[in-house]
Amino acid sequence: MAELTLTPNIDGGDDFYAELIGAHEGLSREESEAYNARLLLVLANHIGDRDVLKAAIDAAKRKD
Repeated sequence: MAELTLTPNIDGGDDFYAELIGAHEGLSREESEAYNARLLLVLANHIGDRDVLKAAIDAAKRKD
């Protein structure tokens, strides 16, 4: 099983965050939620590894 990376791993993480927030500008709540769902599916498709995706689902459920 591939291991899920949970430590910071994005070059220019602050810039990425700003781009992500900027992508939501001008969207209604419903549009923003739909955008998030589409983005999640695009990224999940790119990852492609079901074990990694399951680990991500489980990690996102945790509140610690």
